[in-house]
Amino acid sequence: MSKLLYFNEKAETMSRDELAALQDTRLRHTIAYAMEHNAYFRSRMNAVGLQSPADFNGMADLQKLPFMSKEDFRREYPLGMCCVEKNTIKEMHMSSGSTGTPVVMAYTENDLAQWAECMARCYVMAGAQPGDPCQITPGFGLFNGGFGCYHGARKAGLFVIPTGAGNTARQIKLAKDFGTKVMTGVVSYAIRIMELLEQDNAELPDLKIGIFGAETFSASMKKRIQDGLGIEAFDIYGMTETGGIGTLGMDCSAHAGIHPWEDHYIIEIIDPETGKVLPDGETGEIVVTALTREAIPVIRFRTGDLSRIVSRDKCACGRTHLRLETIHGRRDDMLIISGVNFFPKQVEQSLLKIPGVLPNYQMIIQDHHGIKRLHINVEAQEGVTGYMVEKQLKEDLGFSPDGEIFAPGTLPRPEGKAKRIFYENSDEKK
Repeated sequence: MSKLLYFNEKAETMSRDELAALQDTRLRHTIAYAMEHNAYFRSRMNAVGLQSPADFNGMADLQKLPFMSKEDFRREYPLGMCCVEKNTIKEMHMSSGSTGTPVVMAYTENDLAQWAECMARCYVMAGAQPGDPCQITPGFGLFNGGFGCYHGARKAGLFVIPTGAGNTARQIKLAKDFGTKVMTGVVSYAIRIMELLEQDNAELPDLKIGIFGAETFSASMKKRIQDGLGIEAFDIYGMTETGGIGTLGMDCSAHAGIHPWEDHYIIEIIDPETGKVLPDGETGEIVVTALTREAIPVIRFRTGDLSRIVSRDKCACGRTHLRLETIHGRRDDMLIISGVNFFPKQVEQSLLKIPGVLPNYQMIIQDHHGIKRLHINVEAQEGVTGYMVEKQLKEDLGFSPDGEIFAPGTLPRPEGKAKRIFYENSDEKK
């Protein structure tokens, strides 16, 4: 049997004109559907002059529509934005955030099928083939990661090994025993697996593909993971509000940007301050409109994620869906220290340039009577000094954080998303 290059070749390779026409048709339907089935959406559209769907002119009117944000989900918790009867909901998931009212996404049978389709495209785009053993390490619970990987793996015809989170020694044993070829997980968990393999002088010879998400994924970290596990690593994108992992696509074998599935989602890049749509190539906040979601169809949802549209040209992989640059960070993650603006991802990229530095680190923001300083704790091999860390960060960031070196394996290990940033207030210590 010949190797599958696409899960849905017709959808993944349609012309830009076909995509534009499909988006226009589906956007008109989404607006009419949302206005008809939910008072929240109806009032939002009425507020900008759309009294009925007949007043809406498709893509030409997209920028007239109001933005949505996480606050809308929180204000309407749990199902105030739902467009279907409760008895038709088949599944729900919730944001992994630890503060405030959670964000809830509901799924009908059609929504689950759409999610599975998007994820199946990602698996095949990474090179997975029917029957390949796929080990799913995100948790199976309210966080959408485990279930999204599961739904997509079933759709793509993979052999599912649903390990869930934690117990890394067992993860490695099962990967060896069942010949895992594809592994999914959060970025930092791949590092944990690498550490245990190195500790036991072991390897996973059957593992070829790693699909990682939920955390920013710098090029330096991706290279460390690829080299350490001997795999090809892929950066997957999606969030609770859009329907979960993979709904917003992944990078392909060309690794020239993330392909969002444009037949299901419209992508805009806006200036975070003004809300104005930016031209391709300029960095701003990603805004997403769902075209095929049934229970809760987000419309111009402000993700908070920062990126830019790299290209709309046909990719080397053959796909025609646009390419987004790897997510730079979140708008609300930007730090300001000593008058310098930067993102945590830049610190990671800088640290991993230093030979002997390991991918486990902490950023401690120290507030001394209103004056902020950055302190870095990082694991490194013998011979790496705090001065080397400070010098590299000064060169890349433009100021000198303090650097402290820890022996390999001594900083805390997360089983889920890594916590990198900590806050320390000198006034609270007194």
